Amino acid sequence: MWLRARCWFLLPVRAIYVCKDRRSGLILTIPLCTEQTSMEELSSTLDYLLGIPSDKCKARGFTVIVDGRKSQWNIVKTVVLMLQNVIPAEVSLVCVVKPDEFWDKKVTHFCFWKEKDRLGFEVILVSANKLTRYIEPCQLTDEFGGSLVYDHMDWVNKRLVFEKFTKESTSLLDELVVINESEKSNQLDKERPPDCNFLPSFDPETVLQTGHELLSELQQRRFNGSEGGGGAWSPMDDELLAQPQVMKLLDSLREQYTKYQEVCRQRSKRSQLEEIQTKVMQVVNWLEGPGTEQLRTQWGIGDSIRASQALQQKHEEIESQHSEWFAVYVELNQQIAALLSAGDEEDLVELKGLQQQLSDVCYRQASQLESRQNVLQSAHEFHSTAQDLSQQLDGLLGMLCADVAPADGAAIQQTLKHLEEKLKSVEGALAGLREKGQVLMDQMSNQTSWSYGKDVPIENKENIDHIQGVMEDMQLRKQRCEDMVDVRRLKMLQMVQLFKCEEDASQAVEWLGELLDALLKTHIRLGDDSLETKVLLEKHKKFVDVAQSTYDYGRQLLQATVVLCQSLRCTTRSSGDTLPRLNRVWKQFTVTSEERVHRLEMACSFHTAAEKVASPDQGNLSAEVEQETYEEVEMVGKALLDRLTVPVIFPDGSEQYFGSPGDMASSAEHIRDKMKLVEDRKLTLHEEDEEEEDIDTG
Repeated sequence: MWLRARCWFLLPVRAIYVCKDRRSGLILTIPLCTEQTSMEELSSTLDYLLGIPSDKCKARGFTVIVDGRKSQWNIVKTVVLMLQNVIPAEVSLVCVVKPDEFWDKKVTHFCFWKEKDRLGFEVILVSANKLTRYIEPCQLTDEFGGSLVYDHMDWVNKRLVFEKFTKESTSLLDELVVINESEKSNQLDKERPPDCNFLPSFDPETVLQTGHELLSELQQRRFNGSEGGGGAWSPMDDELLAQPQVMKLLDSLREQYTKYQEVCRQRSKRSQLEEIQTKVMQVVNWLEGPGTEQLRTQWGIGDSIRASQALQQKHEEIESQHSEWFAVYVELNQQIAALLSAGDEEDLVELKGLQQQLSDVCYRQASQLESRQNVLQSAHEFHSTAQDLSQQLDGLLGMLCADVAPADGAAIQQTLKHLEEKLKSVEGALAGLREKGQVLMDQMSNQTSWSYGKDVPIENKENIDHIQGVMEDMQLRKQRCEDMVDVRRLKMLQMVQLFKCEEDASQAVEWLGELLDALLKTHIRLGDDSLETKVLLEKHKKFVDVAQSTYDYGRQLLQATVVLCQSLRCTTRSSGDTLPRLNRVWKQFTVTSEERVHRLEMACSFHTAAEKVASPDQGNLSAEVEQETYEEVEMVGKALLDRLTVPVIFPDGSEQYFGSPGDMASSAEHIRDKMKLVEDRKLTLHEEDEEEEDIDTG
């Protein structure tokens, strides 16, 4: 059986207990190292270790193993001599384990066996592999060639735990007894104030947990020792004796701790009840005092968004202060509910009364806070809507006051559409303002204040007058804008007509120009005979009638433009260059039309004369008439040919030909061909006349 302990206050010095030797005595192992060993500390360690075993165990004597394999001879000698002063009566044998290379003989001339009588115990020098001659291998650790399994640090830790538990549990027991007895005296003498400041120095739960863990470890070590064999080791007698001691301390602790818990519960209940009463009155007094006063002085709604926001911020500060007290209320309510569930009859009535009083005050104050918050929120929405509506009315008024100078009718239509949309948006915003104003007034009419235990209505006449004044002012502004929109709408419709007239007048000029262009480029035929020429003359008259109608339409549109400009007082706007262009094109068309008529009339005269010469009735004509007819054909034909080569001269001096040069050449060629036929006809008839005269003279 092993017992091993380490000197925890100086690491180089350590001591090991080993049990048992061949005489069932305890074995103490002192491992030495190359570092300097403090004899004072080693002595203190030995004193501590010798105080652990029971007297029965110490009576069997000790076998001390001094491991000097890593130390110097003079240190080993000093340690052995020190044992004489520390434990001479308990030591039976000292085994000094020497290194493989033995110390010099000059330093080992001291013979321990000769000093046995003076030392009081036997000392032998032995190698580590020869140590089993004196001690069983199963009682030696592996460092001495044995098979004993031993964890020295585990033993030290458990020893410290045991000593700590013994000290703390003993002290805690004394304190718990004093506390419990004091509480019992307080219950008998209720007028005596309880001492609530007397608390145990150690946490009972922690001490109990430490004791249970220690007891479990001791029992486990005993179990392992009883069932192990070979290299396993069993607990010492003092460890076996420690188990009943720990169990007894645990039982006493549990008993006193149970009583102490009941004491604490009673203390906690009394303290909690007193604390609840104090906090309830604090909450009630503040809510009915400063809290109510804060709400009573804050009933305005402001006259703008900024003012309402400032009031909201102030209300948030008030809510923040109330929230702290409401949090206390929630906590108190939970505490009261917990105490009520405990079912102590003596406290039920008082707790329920406190709970009811607290709930009534808090719910009433929370209701007033919520009502005030709703009013401020509605006021903010009302002022926001009023501001938006005011900005929309300002924008609409700005549009109405600005001069109208659109570029065309489409721009006017777009502006008119935009104006209508603005007015519709204003109407919607005004309807929204009325709705929000009514909601706000309804909320304010239902507001009440709690004063001296009664609901007192709040006077809101000033706020309601302000709301109604804002809505009436917006209604008047909207009505003025509507009237101005009607005037602007009429003016813009007239401008649409003005642009339409100008556009149509320009279109008439274009149409007249197209008619002129068609007259010059396509109206070039003069007809192959008089009948066709007459048909062309009739068509030309109709063509001129169309042009005349177009010209008259353009003049009427320009006259309407002048009237509209006068109505709109648009002095800077007139028909522009449309009228001069219309007159210029019409004059050009007139000149061209007259030239066309003149040419067609000449062509008709030419074809009529030519046809008269070529007709079968020509023989009935007198010679004088016939001659005139031939001359007329020749004269008109030449004049017509000359006319075809002359351009049309417009009033501005510009010139323009009918058709292309090829078209004119074709018409001229046709006239020449017809003139040649007439000439040939004239020669033929002349020859026939000469032949007839020759026959008559012959």
